[in-house]
Amino acid sequence: MDITTKYCHKEMESYGQRVASHPSTWQQHCQDLKMKVAQCTSSHPVIQKIRTDCSKEFTEFEHCLLENQNSPTSCSVHVASFLGCAETVDLAGVGECSLIVDQSSARSSQPSISCDYTNF
Repeated sequence: MDITTKYCHKEMESYGQRVASHPSTWQQHCQDLKMKVAQCTSSHPVIQKIRTDCSKEFTEFEHCLLENQNSPTSCSVHVASFLGCAETVDLAGVGECSLIVDQSSARSSQPSISCDYTNF
């Protein structure tokens, strides 16, 4: 969760606020923000590695949330299991990137800088 918060803080904050403000109907009212969190997290290699290595725990957590829409706090055991798994994932070398500097932008004198994760 720290990694998700680190890379997707804005999305997580918005989603958390919406869930808190709709405790019994959050599943219906929060779908758009849930998708934004998913899009953000799916693009980062560290999070991809954790979700792959801990897919069983993550799936069980999601299933618990679906089964307990009116009381998501009842899934704390599943959250703990997922977080425990995430702590054991070997992240050595994951998330490193090659910087790409593109100076061809005609609109700006500043180069465009991005990160290429494809070689890692």
